[in-house]
Amino acid sequence: MAATSSSLTRWRDIVRRRLVVTAGVMALWGIAIEARLVQLQVFRHDVLVERALRQRLRTIPTHPKRGEIVDRGGQILAYSVDADTIVAVPADVECPVETTRLLCEVLECRREQHDRILTRLDTENLFAYVQQYVSVDTARRIRELDLKGVGFLKQNRRFYPNRELAAHLIGYVGIDNQGLYGLESSYDEEISGQPGRVLMQTDARNRAFSRVERPPTAGVTLELTIDKLIQHIAERELRAAMREHHAAGGSVVVLDPATGEILALANEPTFNPNAFSLSDADARRNRATQDVYQPGSTFKIVTASAALEEGVSHPNQQIDTSPGVWYPGRRPIRDFRDYGVLSFTDMLVKSSNVAASKIGVELGAERLLRYVRRFGFGQAISGDFLGQSRGIVHPAAGLSDSDLARVSIGYTIAVTPLQMAAAMNAVANGGELIAPRVVRALLGEDGRLEVPRRVIRRAIRPETATTMTRILEDVVDHGTATAAQLTGYTVAGKTGTTEKLVDGRYSDTRNVASFAGFVPSTRPRLTILVVVDDVPSGGGAVAAPVFQRIAEASLRHLGVPPNVGAPPPILVSAGSPTPAIVRLTPVRAPASLAASAWTGPQRGLMPDLAGLSARAAFEIATDLGLMTRIRGDGFVVGQTLEPGSAITRGQALILRLERSGVSGARSRSEP
Repeated sequence: MAATSSSLTRWRDIVRRRLVVTAGVMALWGIAIEARLVQLQVFRHDVLVERALRQRLRTIPTHPKRGEIVDRGGQILAYSVDADTIVAVPADVECPVETTRLLCEVLECRREQHDRILTRLDTENLFAYVQQYVSVDTARRIRELDLKGVGFLKQNRRFYPNRELAAHLIGYVGIDNQGLYGLESSYDEEISGQPGRVLMQTDARNRAFSRVERPPTAGVTLELTIDKLIQHIAERELRAAMREHHAAGGSVVVLDPATGEILALANEPTFNPNAFSLSDADARRNRATQDVYQPGSTFKIVTASAALEEGVSHPNQQIDTSPGVWYPGRRPIRDFRDYGVLSFTDMLVKSSNVAASKIGVELGAERLLRYVRRFGFGQAISGDFLGQSRGIVHPAAGLSDSDLARVSIGYTIAVTPLQMAAAMNAVANGGELIAPRVVRALLGEDGRLEVPRRVIRRAIRPETATTMTRILEDVVDHGTATAAQLTGYTVAGKTGTTEKLVDGRYSDTRNVASFAGFVPSTRPRLTILVVVDDVPSGGGAVAAPVFQRIAEASLRHLGVPPNVGAPPPILVSAGSPTPAIVRLTPVRAPASLAASAWTGPQRGLMPDLAGLSARAAFEIATDLGLMTRIRGDGFVVGQTLEPGSAITRGQALILRLERSGVSGARSRSEP
């Protein structure tokens, strides 16, 4: 019995120990589970929820449609078009190597592009770009492959329908639709709009079962001050001058004197923003706002205005320039020849460096530099251009008489073409320095937001501006700028020729030629600056003719009537109760003649052009703002727009010409 009792006791002790161990293990297991649950549900709750959402939800960003850029007449300069972008869900791609091979057969990939696509597909990511902006045909061929995990996304691609037209102003965007240059960059926040997104929910097998889309908000439309036709004229004439004189570069700025609006801004060389990566940095540089040059004699308008404003000089003041060279310091100031004694007016008419230098030194550094800054030099002149140069203006305290003499004639100072155009514009509009602007309004869902005219300061009094205008008329009438004369219009302006620094010395054969002027000089409608870089001749021979051609075509486009020597209008029967009015080509009269009244063609009605020569008919049609094409030669026998019909600027007109007879039309001799 005793043995049996002892065995039972031992067995009970073993069971008790096993129960204790088991209970301890179970307790520890329960504690571990609870601790793990606390860790997962409390401490890592947010992380795990986020991971679950990432596995279940796919968010694909969608780019907004960029706003259009249009000229002052509403003609499109830049817009966005929908294009297919190839995308992939790498986690769904069954065989990345084979998928990449099939894609590259269609895309015609280079080796590095093949490797890049394979790297993107050979991951467990939920989204990847394969190729942005593919053609319609390429998208169709890839759809036909029906590759698992490969799809398409609609994105906006920027397109510039006029190619190089106003390229430096408009700029361009990158592959991610972000503005990189020009107005596309400086107004990127307004144009780009707000991005949207697509939210997709997937099950455990990555199959989508719901889709929620928040559409993007389109950007605003940018309405520019640019006139598309005047911009085309400026670019065409600048390009022609570049080729004729084998120049290295050039700029043209056309302003509205009253508002400061930039009607055209052209640069050469230029580039195509649709393929900007194929051009070099030199072609993409906006020379009119970023490059500086020594303005030469065009800068004498500042010296002369300061002298008149301060009472240091008057138009009839006599200045001795003999013997054609003057030494204000060790460096001489030279004239083209010995002009002897000149009046203040003839100082500008003959562009005497000696006379202008003497007046500048008499003014003194403090007074002259005050007017240099009043005219906008040494500062950013416009708010529409990123990266514009302020130019180089030395402080008055550091200028010797020799330096001051050279500043007076446009040396030892550097300006941008836009600054020089704004300075001449101040003379044209009666003395106000107006900030040049290229954005006219922002057009969005909330309506139209106008960009107001901004007067920076008054540079000179109206009386001084009037005196300067009369002097600058003489410069064009019988001075250094006779090549800028226009039939029927008085022109005021100033030429400039600056020798270029080559290897530290001024060259006798390499110049910067320029001309700044405004027309008509009595009630200006256009201020035009022309700068042509690295040419053998001066401003009168190179830049003034470019001004003349741009001004002539632009005035005709704007319908500005001649202000001198205009012949009376001729009434032409148009087969309707209201006759149309056409004009004869005016003959240029001296500036001293009074302006005669002229009303121009009756706006809004198409005149009868039958019997006119091609030149006369084309001039009248262009004056009315019509886009004209001519078929045949001889005299007009037919026109696509009926005489007396209502017309609008920009309409297309086709003229049919024949040499033998005029098909019953009344014959008229060419004016």
